[in-house]
Amino acid sequence: MECTKVKKTFKVVGIKGHGVYDNFGHDVPKLAQKFLVRKDEIENRSDTEIALFEPKRDANHMEGHFYVGLMVNETLNTVPEGMDYIEVAQNYVTVRGEISNIGSLHDYLLKWSEENNHKRDLESHIVETYHPMENGKEEVEIYLPVKV
Repeated sequence: MECTKVKKTFKVVGIKGHGVYDNFGHDVPKLAQKFLVRKDEIENRSDTEIALFEPKRDANHMEGHFYVGLMVNETLNTVPEGMDYIEVAQNYVTVRGEISNIGSLHDYLLKWSEENNHKRDLESHIVETYHPMENGKEEVEIYLPVKV
């Protein structure tokens, strides 16, 4: 697994969800399914699915919000009803791998980040982008926000 530091801007149209962190593994895909039936309503969309997550700040932080959506190719002035346009520009540390390994990818990226003296930005969203592969599998790219 190769980790790197990047500066990246994400332009997203999505739906906001909220829940208990322990349930995100179920709640996020469920909301994404509801969202995807409406994807044709979004102008200038790409086919890249994306999720943004409020970081868990400490052990007592039990609930958080998240967004599921699609990346868009340019800034939008109007979005479909019930959806939000979000644009985030941030420094991140990132890694990509099979979605079936998402937990270990997050752990590996956190460890790599600490070993390379990157301080996490707990005020900015964690980003995941999802990439279908030809073999029917899917890869995820994880972006952890870091301070400069």
